[in-house]
Amino acid sequence: MVTFGILEPATFLSATTFSIVFHQGVVPCLVALAFLVPLTAGAFDLSVGGLLALSLSLCVFLNIATDLPILFIAVIALLATSAVGALSGFIVVRLRIDSFIATLGVSQLLLAGSILISGNSQIIGHFPDFWAALGIDRFLGAPIIIFFLLAVSLLLWFIFEHTRIGRYLFATGGNAEAARLAGVPTDRMIWGSLIASGFIAGLGGIVLSMQFAVFAPTTGPGYLFPAVTAVFLGASQFQQRPNVWGTLVAYFALAFGIQGLTLAAPSASAWSQPLFQGAALILAVALASRHLRQLRRGRHPRKTDPPSVRRSPAKAALR
Repeated sequence: MVTFGILEPATFLSATTFSIVFHQGVVPCLVALAFLVPLTAGAFDLSVGGLLALSLSLCVFLNIATDLPILFIAVIALLATSAVGALSGFIVVRLRIDSFIATLGVSQLLLAGSILISGNSQIIGHFPDFWAALGIDRFLGAPIIIFFLLAVSLLLWFIFEHTRIGRYLFATGGNAEAARLAGVPTDRMIWGSLIASGFIAGLGGIVLSMQFAVFAPTTGPGYLFPAVTAVFLGASQFQQRPNVWGTLVAYFALAFGIQGLTLAAPSASAWSQPLFQGAALILAVALASRHLRQLRRGRHPRKTDPPSVRRSPAKAALR
């Protein structure tokens, strides 16, 4: 912010720049929050981009092919993405397939489904005026869709930080075996987190339909990497673990950096985004790995621990 504020004060520090960055950042942030939920339980959901694409494709296709109200179509899209999240949970929990592999496979199934729905071509919907207005209009000087993002963020923050479900999720992600021995329903936490991920990613597709009534088969995959980068970099903000506000701060920090570089050097617009995101992901994982190593060293039983703790790895982990 300081660097580009000095280099390009007239354009970078303008209301237009801030409006563009926040307006464009709502959907990627929703996808990042979708990725964040299962990560707190120690699971990866690499299908979040495909889930967004499925939601958007259903909204556009049903709008063209049926006379259903758009709100009913949105509910169908959310139910569909939540069902896919439940399928991912079944594969991970019941079939005992690693979440990384399972959701990577599901993402390809979703890509196939989106291509089938769209006929492997761009499709354009004709949504009601009020639906498009939600995507472009403002309230209190800010885009309306920003308030959708804030509502989801506040709800997730409250669940993570102030409810038993949040504590169970972090316990599962921290040490699933110790959490299970302590009575935490770890399988239920992982399964539920993947369903929640599907719902939030589907919500991102619905918001995207408000902004652009267009779907193309290439829409979804591009949202995965920014989401992963924001979540891992966000883990180094405020709390040394994945968290809601750190994720949002991390995403918009990268987004403003990319926008500033684009304004300062227009020729950089093609390569600035992958440069920022790639460097940020490497840095974020390095910081997270360092903190994780410190935590693991701290979990080893110490000579001063009671004998019962030294004999029980589970109790040592819980300690």
